[in-house]
Amino acid sequence: MDFLGTLHTMQDAFAATIPLVDLDAPVAGCPPWAAHDLVVHLAQVHHWAAAQARGAVETPLDADTDNLVDLYDACATELRTTFAELDPGAPATTLVGPGPVVFWHRRQVHETLVHLWDLRTAAGLDVEVEPEIWADGVDEIVTMFEPRQVRLGRIPPLARGVALAAADAPGRWLLGSHQPQAPVTVADVTVTGPAKSLALMLWHRIAPAEAGVLVSGDRSALDDALAAHITP
Repeated sequence: MDFLGTLHTMQDAFAATIPLVDLDAPVAGCPPWAAHDLVVHLAQVHHWAAAQARGAVETPLDADTDNLVDLYDACATELRTTFAELDPGAPATTLVGPGPVVFWHRRQVHETLVHLWDLRTAAGLDVEVEPEIWADGVDEIVTMFEPRQVRLGRIPPLARGVALAAADAPGRWLLGSHQPQAPVTVADVTVTGPAKSLALMLWHRIAPAEAGVLVSGDRSALDDALAAHITP
């Protein structure tokens, strides 16, 4: 996947959406935030991720501005410039310890994508992105975020496996199979649906009933996994 090209496209879309949304509008997926808070948050995340990619200490961002488009553009540009200057394989600080800069290419794509969905939804708009990108976001949750939540002691290991199958993109995953303690090996429930629906469900943006997914097996295993905060 062309992470950098995808990131630039999503950042441009996010910036273009800011003037279209009521900045006091609530963001359903991030209560109690309003759209203003969401824009500041993603700008801050870009600024922070640029420092992590460089292995540097973050300089606090002055987010006290009424011009959110300029704030966001400045932080998006900082991140793009950082990635352009660094070799993708160069050492960086990542969410899972020392790793390559490319970790942040991927992470910022999915951070931007879910918040682009948040912002456009607050404006009554949708997000049209290739299913393969949403599927890669599902993979990131299964292979990085859920195991990280367990490793940090934020959640107990999942006791039951949740199989996830994208209906419109390559990808089949077993949630809980990568956790460092007691990894699951068998699926107690299988969830099949569009990759976008699977990703938004795992990020707690939409409930399974709203996602248009097919749930086969022990539905309580899915409910337990979602209730466990497998994403931060």
